[in-house]
Amino acid sequence: MLVRINTAPRMSIDGHLAALAGEGMCYSEFRYRRGLEIFGEGEEPEYVYQIVSGAVRTYKLLPDGRRQINAFHLAGDMFGFENEAIHRFTAEAIVETHAHLMRRSSILEAVRNGGAGTKDLIKFVTQNLAHAESHMLLLGRKTSLERVTAFLLEMDERLHHPDVMILPMSRRDIADYLGLTLETVSRALSILRDEGLLRFDGNTQRRLELVDRDALAKIDA
Repeated sequence: MLVRINTAPRMSIDGHLAALAGEGMCYSEFRYRRGLEIFGEGEEPEYVYQIVSGAVRTYKLLPDGRRQINAFHLAGDMFGFENEAIHRFTAEAIVETHAHLMRRSSILEAVRNGGAGTKDLIKFVTQNLAHAESHMLLLGRKTSLERVTAFLLEMDERLHHPDVMILPMSRRDIADYLGLTLETVSRALSILRDEGLLRFDGNTQRRLELVDRDALAKIDA
């Protein structure tokens, strides 16, 4: 199912996990193939994950069989830290993904013992709540064109405003994140292209250039 790419039983931790758990903590290192389930909805949360490279989607299957993606996690992002006894979403690797894993119990123990600042944990939880609130507003209050524009601006910011944005997710993923159909997402992208606000790089809509960020921001306002 997954490949462990480091055989050492313990490794020093750094980055966001270090801020959360303390630099003395250790982690495991795994690589997940494209489309592989990392954890499932309803499973007990055993690990907290930080992406080194690649991308992950977290989603819930609705009673009618539709998929609602609640978040995309990119390089540097952490996910999987639940405040409940089970995972509320399923997590899958969108592309081949390299991740660091730390046991949730180790992080909680470090927080209790003062090994990590409580402020860091609160900040992490608050960021997740802020994203959830923004996503709810996106789904409930914006037109389809506004949703697609907001998504592009979000990804542009998270990818640090690249000259050419390379999206790891498919248009189907984007549609399931925005609560739209695949055709509606494609139509909105075409409208933005025809208005000269973005340009596709090559034959795929996963590579694109935001030509006029100010004009896109006005659509999303």
